[in-house]
Amino acid sequence: MFEVSIDYSFSAGHALRDYKGKSENTHGHNYKVRVSVEGEKLDSTGLLIDFIDLRDAVKSIVDRFDHQFLNEVAPFDELNPSAENIARYFSEQLAPRVSQYGARLQAVTIWETDSSFATYRPGR
Repeated sequence: MFEVSIDYSFSAGHALRDYKGKSENTHGHNYKVRVSVEGEKLDSTGLLIDFIDLRDAVKSIVDRFDHQFLNEVAPFDELNPSAENIARYFSEQLAPRVSQYGARLQAVTIWETDSSFATYRPGR
């Protein structure tokens, strides 16, 4: 089994709805996203998926959220913009794209800080 991962960063603000504490107030993060895909077969070049293709797929999602207030951007205008929900959203958006390369999305991890992160693993 092969695994390929890329990291990507973006900045955004959010406020957690129905949360009791500081995070209910508007605040921002320099998010880091790690996307890991897996598969058993390599293409004729010897790649599971080209890092460039994976990075472009992540960038297409990040571009919607970078330097935005997440609470005002779908789906987080209704869905609470927690790290867990952000990780699941990225996973749902990326899974069909990586499957075109014969790979499976293994996990998406979202860091809000250097020491706080959430991981979503689809289909487990």
